[in-house]
Amino acid sequence: MDILIKLFLPLSLAFIMFSLGITLTLQDFKRVVQMPRAFSIGMLGQLLLLPVIAFTILQMFDLEPAMAFGVMLLAFAPGGVSSNMLTRFSGGSVALAVSLTAVTSLLCVLTVPLFATAAAAYFLGAAMPEIDVTSIGIAMALITAVPVAIGVFLNHLAPTFIQKTSKAVSTLATVLFVVIVVGAVATNWSLLTDNILELGPVLILLNMIMLLIGYAGAKSMKLSHADSVAIAMEVGIQNATLGITVGALIAMNGEALPPYSLASGIYGITMYGCAFLFILWARRKARKDPALQVQNELS
Repeated sequence: MDILIKLFLPLSLAFIMFSLGITLTLQDFKRVVQMPRAFSIGMLGQLLLLPVIAFTILQMFDLEPAMAFGVMLLAFAPGGVSSNMLTRFSGGSVALAVSLTAVTSLLCVLTVPLFATAAAAYFLGAAMPEIDVTSIGIAMALITAVPVAIGVFLNHLAPTFIQKTSKAVSTLATVLFVVIVVGAVATNWSLLTDNILELGPVLILLNMIMLLIGYAGAKSMKLSHADSVAIAMEVGIQNATLGITVGALIAMNGEALPPYSLASGIYGITMYGCAFLFILWARRKARKDPALQVQNELS
């Protein structure tokens, strides 16, 4: 289990982030300047609104402190490969989704350790483990930002090779994601069975609220349907693998995935059900309104 926590888990996340990087180009980062309003709304929702909503929801439920802290770790995580994929399925602006994922994945190296420290102090109190912000920041950089940067560089340097191998890379990344989620749930099975009736509704409620707020907030700012769908997916679908890994980095017990990782493990399963309902709604809305279809084509 010590090898699982200290080697397999971080290397798996690094590979998953690499699989994200090879789907990105330098143009994706330039879009930050090209679509400043949509990007700013997405960033605000991701970095500020999501943690605030998660914290507010937790005040309504009586979760174990470690479980509640795990929910906050998930809320601090950026979007990932899944949010980009689900944006495409829902007819959203993939360019905007990819741009948001790219930038927030880099910024999380700074934001997650700082936010996690504050959340641990609030929810765990005296039971709070010692959190070395610098060490966790460096570790996150090595397993998130660096693999993404390598992926972008390889995509720029050898696009033909990346195109030929991207399917295999994506498949392996998906397999690793499933293994990590199953591992997080299995190693905390007793905690899961004791808390699923309380933890499950929190995660589903957070998921659905953020999808709806993301879309409604973007539309209220006069963004297109496609951009609003992309923002909804980015603020509503988080990188569960990162949440699991950060929980393990903070615990550092080397024996098992900690309770801090359980919320992200369960979320890695439930998020697809919530996203599926949103996708059905978004696609139906676009089909029923011809003006939205034209809008999507122009965005």
